[in-house]
Amino acid sequence: MAKIFQVTARAGMTRVVEPVARGLLRAGVSPNAVTVTGTVGVLVGALGFGARGHLVAGALIVTIFALTDLLDGTMARMSGGSTRFGAFLDSSMDRIADSAVFGAVAYWLATERDHSAVAAALLCLAAGGLVSYVKARAEGLGMTSNVGIAERTERLLIVGVGGLLTGLGVDPALEIALWLLAAVSIFTVGQRMAHVYRQAQPAGRE
Repeated sequence: MAKIFQVTARAGMTRVVEPVARGLLRAGVSPNAVTVTGTVGVLVGALGFGARGHLVAGALIVTIFALTDLLDGTMARMSGGSTRFGAFLDSSMDRIADSAVFGAVAYWLATERDHSAVAAALLCLAAGGLVSYVKARAEGLGMTSNVGIAERTERLLIVGVGGLLTGLGVDPALEIALWLLAAVSIFTVGQRMAHVYRQAQPAGRE
């Protein structure tokens, strides 16, 4: 199934990111430094702004720094490929950033006593972790699981748009976004588990 964030959009972003990546590499900046910087930026946006109810600023900061996920990957490819530590660092920083985003959203919603939206945010946090875990576990067993309609970029975009609209006065937007995200994340877990199941079957069996 096609991903929400279409390949054409990713290709367009790549054309923008590549010149920046080349410039940073020429300046001696490493992909790992960009990875850590992006995570710090997401933490600032989520915990420093989003958790305090400054949803527009928080959403914009998180979105900008989350895009470094494309930048560091492009830099790694241009410099000869990602190292094992670089891949480990990138995955670890992604989990830290994602936890901060949804933890901050859940915290702010709790201060607003919006219990239904808090439940949705916590479900997104758990389901997002499962999406990543299923892929990592499959790869650890020598299989692939890079499928699904809601990968990390899609998840951050959905919650970012919801937070931005709510910050601009469209009150139900964030809760709607969270429940939508919870649904597509759980569906993605199912897609990945089914994909791994098919790979694990003996030849000729399903």
